[in-house]
Amino acid sequence: MSMNLNIGVIKGDGIGPEIVTEAMKVLDKAAEKYGHACKYTQLLLGGASIDVHGIPLTDETVEQAKACDAVLMGSIGGDAKTSPWYQLEPSKRPEAGLLKIRKELNLFANLRPAILYDELKGACPLKEEITEGGFDLMIMRELTGGLYFGERRTEEIDGVLTAFDSLTYNEIRRIAKRAFDIAMKRGRKVTSVDKANVLDSSRLWRKIVEEVAKDYPEVALEHMLVDNCAMQLVKDPKQFDVVLTENMFGDILSDEASMVTGSIGMLASTSLNETKFGLYEPSGGSAPDIAGKGIANPIATILSAAMMLRFSFDLDQEADAIEAAVAQVLKEGYRTIDIMSEGKTQV
Repeated sequence: MSMNLNIGVIKGDGIGPEIVTEAMKVLDKAAEKYGHACKYTQLLLGGASIDVHGIPLTDETVEQAKACDAVLMGSIGGDAKTSPWYQLEPSKRPEAGLLKIRKELNLFANLRPAILYDELKGACPLKEEITEGGFDLMIMRELTGGLYFGERRTEEIDGVLTAFDSLTYNEIRRIAKRAFDIAMKRGRKVTSVDKANVLDSSRLWRKIVEEVAKDYPEVALEHMLVDNCAMQLVKDPKQFDVVLTENMFGDILSDEASMVTGSIGMLASTSLNETKFGLYEPSGGSAPDIAGKGIANPIATILSAAMMLRFSFDLDQEADAIEAAVAQVLKEGYRTIDIMSEGKTQV
């Protein structure tokens, strides 16, 4: 059945416009092949919004995004040492717009698949015996709680910045439920990552995850401390299926997972709310040092577009086709400089 896909597009900063443009070409091709139509609404966020509006995210952009079925986004931000955006106070810098739009759209679940393609084993820094057969894991990161969103205050007496961890019962329960739902469609295993030997919030996390697990008897649950998980990701990544964790831990672990796939330029991601709406983006940064050179890796953004078709539009066949096309491109030897050899963003 043909569909009209109402997609917001945030091209972003640095290499963002280049890689998003390539992903849109792939979406248009998939839509043409399967009888759909893509309607794009161009939105501004981050540095691009600062240049036009003076702030990283406007209320109008938020409302426009809410009117879309999903949003495809490029990388946000610039060089913190040289960009004038970083002369602004923190609340007006590019990344503040990203945090705000996640909050305004109630995006609580960040999904970052980490897949090692057989053709890219040579780009993986791990030993060959570890990478033999590849791996396919999904990191699920809670987005609305933890230290990133906890209370902050500076004590005037000694100038010490104090931050408070903040996680609620509902925040933990909903991300846990989403993790188990996704595990049911994958390998039926959830590794819940915390720091329960130290943090009260982690002990609450573990308790609620165990409550949710009772509703999914088909899914195996294990707990792992975050420092051990960081080691296990490089020792034996094949052991993982769905890795469930809180905001800051997930931020760090997902970047680590990206590097064992060969390049962060391969890592897609999405942030979902409680409906089918999602914000889809590559996990890598804006790489301003290579912007405009036509050498940025578009694969993570293309795979993010495939995730969009799968999770927001339930178009599994179309998503499978894009993922298969990416695998075929890699088999044919096409690369960009982040994965072994010289190459171009466009073929």
